[in-house]
Amino acid sequence: MKKYASALMVFAVLSMGLLFVLPMWKITLLAPQYPTGISINIWINDISGDISNFNIMNHYVGMRKITTDGFPELAYMQYILIGMIILGLVTGIFGKKKHYWMWVFLMVFLGIIGLYDFYRWEYNYGHNLDPFAAIKVPGMAYQPPFFGRKELLNFIAYSYPAVGGYFVGISIFIAAMAAYFKHPEQA
Repeated sequence: MKKYASALMVFAVLSMGLLFVLPMWKITLLAPQYPTGISINIWINDISGDISNFNIMNHYVGMRKITTDGFPELAYMQYILIGMIILGLVTGIFGKKKHYWMWVFLMVFLGIIGLYDFYRWEYNYGHNLDPFAAIKVPGMAYQPPFFGRKELLNFIAYSYPAVGGYFVGISIFIAAMAAYFKHPEQA
């Protein structure tokens, strides 16, 4: 297994490229008027899904419109990912065991920063409301759950990683396995 560590690392790193064709995160709302639910998908560089329906509902409670411009991170996250893929490929081909671990820890660190940023975005959207909104419920915030399920008035909101998000986690795990199996003397 030790001699396959390099191939395992390269496979893990290239798998992260799936974020360019699969969404990272998905938020779904269920309500009496949307019994099958409406969803938005967050990609590495875009937002797709039922954005207009989200914006119509959000307008009544005073939330800002959801737009790609509202996520400035979407303009540069793809370049960070490309940089990490290139760094990971170089590490996988030429790196030593410690370099493998450094790449894994850097990916975990970037993931934590990304999740914190996502939580902050959700918080701002759900708490910074227009004071002149049509519907005001004292003390109510409309922040969707960071992860899991949450009731918001007559809505049930779900927020989970999408397929691409799971692939990132699996890729980091595979890269950690490659680091673990990499022989310390191997270049």
